Amino acid sequence: MKALYRRYRPKTLSEVVGQEQITSVLANSLKNNKIGHAYLFIGPRGTGKTSVARILAHEINHFDYELEDDYLDIIEIDAASNRGIDDIRELRQRANIAPTKGKYKIYIIDEVHMLTKEAFNALLKTLEEPPEHVVFIMATTDAQKVPVTITSRSQIYTFKLADPSTMLEHVKKICQSEKIDIEEEALKIVVKRGGGSYRDTLSILDQVSTLSDKKITAELLNRALGLPQETAISELLDSYNNSNLDNIRQLLINLAETGVKSEVIASELIDAIMAQPNPKYIQLLDKLTQINPTDAPNIKSGELLVALCTNTMPSFPVQAAPAPIIQKAATTATPPVVKPTAAQKPAPTEIKEPSAPAPAPTPAPESAAPTTQKVANDADADTIWQAVIKNIAEKSPLLAGDIIASKYTYKDKVLTIYTGSYIKAKNIDKRRNFITEVIPNDVSVEITKETLADDPDVANIAAIMGGGEEIQIDV
Repeated sequence: MKALYRRYRPKTLSEVVGQEQITSVLANSLKNNKIGHAYLFIGPRGTGKTSVARILAHEINHFDYELEDDYLDIIEIDAASNRGIDDIRELRQRANIAPTKGKYKIYIIDEVHMLTKEAFNALLKTLEEPPEHVVFIMATTDAQKVPVTITSRSQIYTFKLADPSTMLEHVKKICQSEKIDIEEEALKIVVKRGGGSYRDTLSILDQVSTLSDKKITAELLNRALGLPQETAISELLDSYNNSNLDNIRQLLINLAETGVKSEVIASELIDAIMAQPNPKYIQLLDKLTQINPTDAPNIKSGELLVALCTNTMPSFPVQAAPAPIIQKAATTATPPVVKPTAAQKPAPTEIKEPSAPAPAPTPAPESAAPTTQKVANDADADTIWQAVIKNIAEKSPLLAGDIIASKYTYKDKVLTIYTGSYIKAKNIDKRRNFITEVIPNDVSVEITKETLADDPDVANIAAIMGGGEEIQIDV
């Protein structure tokens, strides 16, 4: 059985949906017998360029159009695989031969921008002085790569993506014809995922039409396509706006559990922001557009978390004064790495093994503590942790994914970070200075690959950050 997009491919100009600005002009040209020698169809994929080219070729020669027909006077060429100068030279030689049945010999060149420079030059010679019986219909998704010498000798028609309302009505008719039982909200998701491309939209509809023998719902469709519910995207934006870090984390956990990928979440967030632009989301939009789709899953998850959590990270209030690390570096003439003062307990340099309990911090001599140092109270735990996240997010977004996914405890002036992974613990320990720059001087830091006991979210967070797969990240 043919795919839906093939079964519902138009066979006449009047059947083409959503491109009336083109089909009406072409129909009028045919009516008045004004045939050009070269046409150039440009526009995104799946908008009907090739379909209209085939219809036009048949209409010019007054041939009946069937999808599987094969007329010797209509020659289709894929420029992606026939792009060299030898291919175009052969085309030029055959173009001089008169048509066999129709009035014109018509060449349809798809993805014409793929031709080489030499091939374009060879084609140009034919376009400059074309035989009277030859018509070229060229199509491209990348008009910028077509030389101006070609475009200037062609009639140019620009195809556009279908607007959602037009596409929705189109797929409704197809569903009625195919007896596909699907609710309108689910169809709207199909239209949205198709992105205005007729071929992509019908391919998705074809895919989802077999999901259930009963009515296909939006919820079922979201699960099948691995898409987040619109309410989840809306809640993420609300949580970002309200600086609700805990809710952002839980929403991402829930989405990960349903199989939604980080890049899909980022794409849906961008779509939601673009649909209703708001200045308060500009910073978030900037970070979302920087997520690299080729990154490893845990890196993309970290980038997404950093983007969403940046708005939730308050500055640690004691940072107005010059950081002690800068002063110490100046007086001791050593490289700017963290050095413990007399009032600081040296931070452990080795990553703890799971069996080793966290050592209690050694009290610092009271007489050595200068009055200008930062001092922490137990109530400062959340503020300290948020300051750590913010500083790492600003200096190393990749490392921020590891730190945000970690848990912590704060007791007796010891900040213990539980990463649940040896590699993550090692990566964080390598940039310990990012942490000590923003915490009080009387607080020591311990980093362990253990997981925080009795934490029901650890497994879910680990799944969001790439599961058990450990990837070394050099930052």
